[in-house]
Amino acid sequence: QSTIEPNGMLFTRDWQVYSPMWYLREIEHQRTDVVAIDINQLRRSWYFDYLRRAYPEVMEAAREQVDAFLEDLRHWEQDPDLYNRDLTLNGRINTRFYDMLNALVTIHQRTAPVYVTEDIATNFQGQDSEFTKSLDKSNSFVPQGLVFQLMSKGEYHEPASPVLATRGLADGSVKYTDDDVVALKVMPVYLRMLVNRGRYLAAYGRYDQATEAFNAALALKPDFKYAQQSLSEAQAAQRKQEAAKKP
Repeated sequence: QSTIEPNGMLFTRDWQVYSPMWYLREIEHQRTDVVAIDINQLRRSWYFDYLRRAYPEVMEAAREQVDAFLEDLRHWEQDPDLYNRDLTLNGRINTRFYDMLNALVTIHQRTAPVYVTEDIATNFQGQDSEFTKSLDKSNSFVPQGLVFQLMSKGEYHEPASPVLATRGLADGSVKYTDDDVVALKVMPVYLRMLVNRGRYLAAYGRYDQATEAFNAALALKPDFKYAQQSLSEAQAAQRKQEAAKKP
């Protein structure tokens, strides 16, 4: 949460991200300014009761789109087979779902930043890819620690340089098996976000900073092929840039 600015909104589909944030908010009362929304839970009407209690102003601002989607959602919960059979109803509930998501983003961006986790920022083909594609039309996904911030498209934005807390992940201080959630869910997020940061920097010619990010990923996992490949590509691009500058 350290890279999420005050009053920021975060969208995620990753329960490993959402559940600890939910705990910190409701039990330890930390970062209660952050509006955290689990897209998967939005497909259950009970979740809207919680969101209205937790973030009344946010939900009121998008009430028109929320109420329209809830109308279909409650009908779907009563008879999901009807929506499977009726293509018109199926199309309408999906349209209303994404209209609601986009309204929440657009309205919140007027006063505070909006963030997404990697599973949304890179999701151009899977479930809910329509949401990612709509965000991509007018936003850049700028790596900020373990999340992406939605920022104006077509210009460079300096990504944050937080010190990621990696103790226990790869230093041997904590032992875990290959099928542990740390190995399967947590470590990959750290690795990919370090590489995402590097690739973003390299895309704008910040090759030295990009190299630092790739090397940080390789320090955690020396055989991480995505980092190795990205580092090689950035070094080749840097050499080409330097050669072009020579008389």
